[in-house]
Amino acid sequence: MSFSLPWLQPGEAFPAPSQAWSRDSQAPGLLAAGGTLDPDSVQRAYTQGIFPWFTEDQPILWWSPDPRMTLAVAQFRLHRSLRKTLKQFRTRSDCRVRFDSAFDQVIEHCAQAERRGQSGTWIVPDMVAVYQELHRKGLAHSIETWIDGELVGGLYCVAIGHAVFGESMFALRSDASKIALAALVAFCRAHQIALIDCQQNTRHLASLGASEIPRTRFLSHVRTSVQQGPLVWQFEPLYWNLLLDS
Repeated sequence: MSFSLPWLQPGEAFPAPSQAWSRDSQAPGLLAAGGTLDPDSVQRAYTQGIFPWFTEDQPILWWSPDPRMTLAVAQFRLHRSLRKTLKQFRTRSDCRVRFDSAFDQVIEHCAQAERRGQSGTWIVPDMVAVYQELHRKGLAHSIETWIDGELVGGLYCVAIGHAVFGESMFALRSDASKIALAALVAFCRAHQIALIDCQQNTRHLASLGASEIPRTRFLSHVRTSVQQGPLVWQFEPLYWNLLLDS
């Protein structure tokens, strides 16, 4: 079976996600190539359930997998060891979760992090630049784990209205990225956000409670969520109770 791939001109509308390559193709979820990697195009893509993902030796590639890997925040799997770590973390005066205090550092760490089974990174310099611009526009955020004044882990995400799209994590200490993810889950629970997009299926995300849902269901969630007002991206320590007291 052959699969054709639309080549986008700058500013051209994205194809419907339903046109993405199917699961029996060489690249399931691949929707289009080309176009422009700029903040407006990337924002437009996310509102349609599409995201960019490519390496330095590839053109700009746009994806919309079916099924879609998501984390239902109500299903976040708080393993006993992580629960113990979080209880200790929130009581220590030298431990903090911060939002958006070091976005550039977080995305650079994510770009440099080694990934099992990968020889390079999809967070290429052009990708870093566009997410930094989205951050300046209030559409990309960093969730940071700080210990003794040092950034030791975190993640970054895109947020449009109440739609939250997870991107990448890093850890310089054990469980530091999991602490950041737990903080994001607690924040989402506090603001009645049901899903965090995880884009691709990984064993690590599945171990934390993420699972695949049909693309149609995901797109319905996105359409509703992006129309809601922007969130105040600030972490309150009392949010931990939404995880640890459940």
